[in-house]
Amino acid sequence: MKFIDTPEFGGPEVMTLAEGPNPEIKPDEVLIEVHAAGVNRPDVIQRQGLYPAPKGASPILGLEVSGLISAIGAKVSEWKVGDKVCALTNGGGYAEYVAVPQGQLLPIPQGLSLLEAASLPETHFTVWANVFDRAGLKAGERFLVHGGASGIGSTAIQMAKALDAEVFTTVGKKDKVKACSDLGADLVINYQEQDFLEVLKAHTEDKGVDVILDMVGGEYIQKNIKLAAMEGRIVNIAYLQGPVAKVNFLPVMLKRLTLTGSTLRPQSDEVKAAIAENLKTIVWPFYEATSQNTTPKMKPVIAKVFSFEHVVEAHKLMESNQHIGKIILDLKA
Repeated sequence: MKFIDTPEFGGPEVMTLAEGPNPEIKPDEVLIEVHAAGVNRPDVIQRQGLYPAPKGASPILGLEVSGLISAIGAKVSEWKVGDKVCALTNGGGYAEYVAVPQGQLLPIPQGLSLLEAASLPETHFTVWANVFDRAGLKAGERFLVHGGASGIGSTAIQMAKALDAEVFTTVGKKDKVKACSDLGADLVINYQEQDFLEVLKAHTEDKGVDVILDMVGGEYIQKNIKLAAMEGRIVNIAYLQGPVAKVNFLPVMLKRLTLTGSTLRPQSDEVKAAIAENLKTIVWPFYEATSQNTTPKMKPVIAKVFSFEHVVEAHKLMESNQHIGKIILDLKA
């Protein structure tokens, strides 16, 4: 099979197209013939040598794919050869074939293409695990996600809105303000022009925000603590401005805040299977039109599709932060 190799750590140019054997599957795994793969921030960090693959995982980049099942392990019962699926992988997505635990597969939502479906797994698993499982966001609560135009951000906006939260987000460009508003955000703050802390304290009449999903870190750590409501929950899933900050923790005690965070990839197959089940039963229907609601509550947001051979350009776009939504590799182009 063809796959994207990273023979050394470094910039996007270290990635090369290579050939190797198809992966072998375990009894509880399926082999997917990959039609499309999503490009995500962890792929970039792994390529740079800062996010090693967990023990036992494929060293090949790529955490989400869509395609057709080409083989199943002896213990696989819910899927069959030929099924169209999308999946969260433990690695190996930048390849023509990838082995995936059966619990991390999801059906293609009705009406979506394989290309569109490849944009779903990684962000949806991440948002559900952190915003709903870990932070417990409830209908009617206020929710802030930083980086609303990113893959995580665009997913979080739509999912939180579909589940009846009041949604706020921050972005750094005017075109991203409109994009996030179109996705359903109730208030979008351009941090280049306004201080999100001041804007949201005024908007909420100093009540604050119940759940904050942060990928920025740095100076945002203190601001998030100041903005959080009583019993607020703050979840960090990345630190693009760095993990170190001078912080006054007194509000954590006075407001009974919960500060937490997680990484998804090292978690067990069982944990990921439980997330997949919630996505299938609760979130996937939001992608499907009904007789009562002809416009689905959620939609894939794809910034650009690249052919497999243009993976270097795909990573350059990811690192530029100029995109809105997901970046996809089309292996069948």
